[in-house]
This record gives sequence, structure tokens and C-alpha cells, in this order.
Amino acid sequence: MAAVATFHLFRWRNYIGMLTALAFDRVRYRRSGELLFVRVLGTGKGASTAPGTEWGRTALFCVWQSESAADDFIRTQQRRAGLRESWHVKLRGAGGHGSWRGVDVPNLLQRDQSDSSGDSATQSAGDTDTPLAIITRADVRPRAWRTFSAAARVVDQELHASDGLVAVVGIGEAPILRLGTFSVWRNRDAMSSFANHRPDHVAVVRRTRTEQWYGEEMFARFIPYWSTGTWDARDPLRTS
Repeated sequence: MAAVATFHLFRWRNYIGMLTALAFDRVRYRRSGELLFVRVLGTGKGASTAPGTEWGRTALFCVWQSESAADDFIRTQQRRAGLRESWHVKLRGAGGHGSWRGVDVPNLLQRDQSDSSGDSATQSAGDTDTPLAIITRADVRPRAWRTFSAAARVVDQELHASDGLVAVVGIGEAPILRLGTFSVWRNRDAMSSFANHRPDHVAVVRRTRTEQWYGEEMFARFIPYWSTGTWDARDPLRTS
């Protein structure tokens, strides 16, 4: 049985709900029997991927042993008290590299990742009409933080000027040093065009390698195949 990932974005009615989620969700959800991996996350300001914090909004990323476990969890999240808005998406792994706090998440999701027609999720990710979701994350070395922050603001401007970006949010396990992004793209070509042909982004990626900005990093691709709720008053998968 294939593992399934889920991503959840919550907007809270007040800061108490946000702070409670950040403080206790990590412990609460580790008790779930079929939960393979979970990260409780704060978010950046609005759609910015540069360092920053939006108060009143949190996120979750999970990997489940089965789709039924993912469905059960989504139902519980939809009923959470104190929510102003929430968005939930199920994701099939479609490749990538790196690790998240020592866990090889792309490999975890690539095990037995075939759909009912026998086509792999990685193959589907190449379709021109298939949306693609991306998670990037890194543990930034303290000595590189100032350089990383300045570069992130430049890349953020280039990102938002890219054709085919449907939605993006900055995510992080802490306000600094442990940061990442979750983005939805119209298709793989749109994502690849940004990743490989936008000059500022290409230059920054090169610098992260040569100057060793990161202690750990991950780039993971996903096929978002089901969603519910809203993200800033819309479901990006239904308007892409």
C-alpha cells in the first residue's frame, strides 16, 4: 500500500489558536498509529517566501501509511475549533532529493507509488495538464543567515513574476534558520522554467552549493490529486 502525504494550511480566528497549534500539535499527532512523518509549521507573510512570520496562520505536513488514515485525519482537521479558514490537499510523491530532519521524505513516498492505471506519479508529473506541488526546505547555517535572507528576497520577486505559479506560502519550523516553501504550479514545465531559467534563482542555487549555506536541505515534488477547503478564499487546485 502506497504512502500518502498531506499538506494543511490553517488560518485561526485569534493568536491563541495559532500558538496552541504550534505548541501542542507535534505531540498530539505523533500518537496517530499510521503517521509516518509530521512537521508542525509556522508560515511566512502572505505569499512571500522571504523570511518573516504571519501571525494567525499555521501549516502541517504529514506522511501516512494509507489513504484511509489520511482521509480520517483530514476530517478531524476540518472540525477543529477556532478556525477561520483551512485548506487540505492529498499528495503523491513524484521524486526529489534530500532529507527533512534526517528523514528521506521523497524516498519514503516513492515506495509503491503507482496509481490504478499502472502509471507512476513521476511519469504523471511530466504531463502538461497536471498540477505539481513542490516543497523546498533547508536548515540554514547561522553564519550564512544574513546572506541567505538577502538572497531569498531577490528570489521571491523573481518567483512571483514567473508564469505558471498558482500559489505559494513560506513555511518554517522556526522563524529563522529552518525555513522552506510550499508551492503549487500549473505543470512541471512551469516549475522547471523557474527553477532552471530564472537567472537570480539559478545563481542563488549555485551559491548555496559553493558557499555551503545549508546543513541539510530537501527538494520534493508531488502530484496534488485531491483538495478541500480554501486558501485565501479559494482552492488553488480548482482555479489553476
